[in-house]
Formats: sequence, structure tokens, C-alpha cells
Amino acid sequence: MTLRTRLTLGLLTIAVILVVPLLLATRSLNRLHSDTRALRDGEFAASLLLSRTRDALNAVRSNELAVLFVPEQQSLTKMLGSIREVEQLADSLDEHGLGVPAQALRTSMIEVAQGAQAEFDAARAGRAAEAERVSDQQVVPALGRGESALSSAERTLRGRTHERVAAAATAARGGSQAALVGLVLGVLVAALIALALMQSIHRPISELDRGMRSVADGDFSTTLNIPPDRSDEFGTLSASFQDMTRQLAELDKLKAEFVSVASHELKTPINVIIGYTQLLQEELYGPLTDKQRKVADVLENQSKTLARLVSQLLDVTRFEAGAGKLDVRPVDLNSMLHQLEQAFQVLADQRGIRFNVVAHDGLPGTVHWDADRINEVLGNLLSNAFKFTERGGEVQLTVRTSDQAVQMDVRDTGAGIPPEQLPRIFEKFFQADNQGSAAHAGSGLGLAIARTIAEAHGGQLSCDSSQGVGTTFTLVLPEHVTRRRSSVATRAVAGVA
Repeated sequence: MTLRTRLTLGLLTIAVILVVPLLLATRSLNRLHSDTRALRDGEFAASLLLSRTRDALNAVRSNELAVLFVPEQQSLTKMLGSIREVEQLADSLDEHGLGVPAQALRTSMIEVAQGAQAEFDAARAGRAAEAERVSDQQVVPALGRGESALSSAERTLRGRTHERVAAAATAARGGSQAALVGLVLGVLVAALIALALMQSIHRPISELDRGMRSVADGDFSTTLNIPPDRSDEFGTLSASFQDMTRQLAELDKLKAEFVSVASHELKTPINVIIGYTQLLQEELYGPLTDKQRKVADVLENQSKTLARLVSQLLDVTRFEAGAGKLDVRPVDLNSMLHQLEQAFQVLADQRGIRFNVVAHDGLPGTVHWDADRINEVLGNLLSNAFKFTERGGEVQLTVRTSDQAVQMDVRDTGAGIPPEQLPRIFEKFFQADNQGSAAHAGSGLGLAIARTIAEAHGGQLSCDSSQGVGTTFTLVLPEHVTRRRSSVATRAVAGVA
């Protein structure tokens, strides 16, 4: 399954899981709406109907008194009309599930109607006592039974309404709880899916990062814990990584072989030339004239210059090819600085230049560096400082701590470097326009080698210069350097300062 497919399925699954609580909430709302509509169309309508029935029953009672005391046909007609209205309303109660009290109400109304006619006839004939007797014994008891039937219907409706409301409340509460539980579970499951997706992406990326860091450190034998036959993009990347490391290892081997061959092929003839030149100077092959001796001296000096240039060039190439390694070991920092001061104090005295080493407080007693390489860097920087500083000038080496690192500043009061050329001084063979102020010409490789060694230690070498004022080189090195190949820090030596 490809990474894109995995992400798509994961996101769709999360979306579906988060929709479930919404569906549960919608279902609960629909059920609550149905219960509310049932209450409106059923119990609420029945309640209004019972209210109208009670009003009609009260009208029957009022009209019965009118028949008793005002025995006119109009009073009887009104009473019978009220009785018919009660009967019609009782018929409507059947539709709301109140058939039993409705039937009792209709029966009572029939009795009231019969008693009303008898009561009216007795009152109309002037038999008031008989009319009152009919009212007391037939009409009023029948009205009472109708009232009881109506009260029974009201109680039944109240109970049913209470049950319906309770059921709706329970359904709403249950739906709310179900939606909440669904939401919590959905969020948890979505979070687990998201975490699984993140882990499935983070682990291979971390493994690729580890592999690339190892390659950057010059270790081309590293392998990834990602099967190259995986069906997703990480499997393709793993296979490409293996091909890349194999090709880089082959290229590294070829470069190392080239350095070895070049070292042998170049140094050997140069040493032969130097050797035979020295034999000529010793007059082993016969006496030399003054002109011949001058030519032999020039040949020797140029041969030595060529040997030094080849040695420096091979040194840079060896680092760039990954063949240069650091011999990291504990170094007594104070002792190293003292030896540097003694070594260059003689040169300072010869050239009439003030020189001193300033060690600030808090310096570590022991650092873990390649002592020979760092001495080479500092020696190169100090040599350049003396080379470009005129008699009466000053050269100073200042050493201080800086964030668990050691900062060493080599400052001189020499000619300085033109600002437009300052960014290029660490390029191979580049020489600034201030060479006329130098005590002797250089090869243009010293600073390239110095930065190479500094970066191989995980440090930095920078320069700040003002033309006519002086130059300061700043070397910053960590106190503890791990033993590693130096090629990690030397890729910029070929062209970028």
C-alpha cells in the first residue's frame, strides 16, 4: 500500500468515525421531534377537547337550572343542544384513546336528556315538586356520572401525557449520552489512527535522516532498517539510498586510490630532483662555477617549493576524498599554547614584532583534539600574521571559552585584506592583493587546509579584516571532538569560503 493510499484511507476512516456521533445526535433529535409532534397531535389536542367537553357539560348544568325555574321551550332547546354537543365531543374522545370514559359520558347524557324532558313537562304543568324530584333523582345524578367520566378521562390523559413526556426526556437524555460517548470514542479512535499514521511516516523518515547523517559523516557502509522491497514510497527511497551509498563508496575508493597514486607519482620525481640538485651542490659530479651554483640553488629552492605545494595540495585532496582522518586524543591546552608561544617568539624577535599569548580564565585543562592538525592550523594563522605584519607591529593569540567551546583569535596589525576579497580567502589557490606586503609569497592553500581541519573538528574558522588596520582570524573548536572522518566538514573547501 502506497503512502498516499494509506493517508487517504486513514483520513477517510477518521472522517467516518467522527460522523458517527453526528448521526447519533441526529437520530436522537428526530426521535425527540417525533415525540413532541405526537404530544402536540395527541395529548395536547385531547386536553383541549376535554376542556371544551367540560365547558359543554357546565352549559348542560346551567341550562338544566333554567328548565327547572323557567320552563319555556327555549330553555329545553338550549339544554338539549348542550347535551348533543357533549355527545359529539364524547365521540371525538374515542379518537384519542379515551373510549371508556367517552362511553360513560354518552350514557349519562342520554339519561340527562330523558330526565330533562320529564323535568320540563312537570315544570310546564306546574308540578314543581315533581320537577324538583326528577332533577334531584335523575338529572343531577346523571350529570354527576358525566362529571366523573370526564374527570376519569382527564386523569387518564394526564397519566398518558406524563409517560409520553418522561419517555421523550429519557430518549433525549439517552441520545445525548450516546452522542457524547460516540464523540469521545470517535475522537480516541481518530487520535489512535492519526498516531499510527504519524508513526508509520515518522519512523522511516527518522531512519532516512539517520542514514543521511551517517553518509554526511563519510560512513558509506551504513544500512537502513527499511526493507527496500516495501510497497510504498519508503521502500523506493531505501532502494535508492542503497544504490547511492554503493556508488559513493566506489567513488570514495577511487578518490583514495587517486590520492595514493598521486602522492607516489608526484613526490618521487620531485624528491629525485631535489636529491640530484643537492649532489650537484656538493660537487659530487665535479666542481661548479659560481653561475652553475646559483642555478643549482634556484633549482633546489624551486623544487622544495614545488614539494611543499604538492604536499599541501595532496593534504587538501586527501581530506576532500575522505582519506584524511583525525587522531583525536586528550590534549593539555596550556602546554600546547606554551609550546606555540615559545616556537613563534623566536620569529617575533627576529622580525622585531611584539608577540604574546593571552589565555583567559576558565579555560579547560584538557581538550580532545587532533593536536598535530590544530597546531598546523594555528601555525598557519600565526605564520600569515607575521608574514603580513611589518617591523614594530604586533601579533596576539587570545584564547577564551565560549559555550563549551574554545575560541582562539589570531590578531595582527598588518596590511589587512580588501573587503571585496575577504569572502574568497579560504578558496584553494586564491591570494589577496596584499601579497606585496608579505615577507614572502605563499601558495594559496594554507587557509583552505586550515578551514578544512577546523570543520573536520566540528568547528569554524572565520576572518575579520580592515585594510591598513589589521586582520583577525577566529577559530572556534568544541572542547570534545568525536573521532570521525574529516570529509564531513570539507565539502566547502573546494570553492566557498
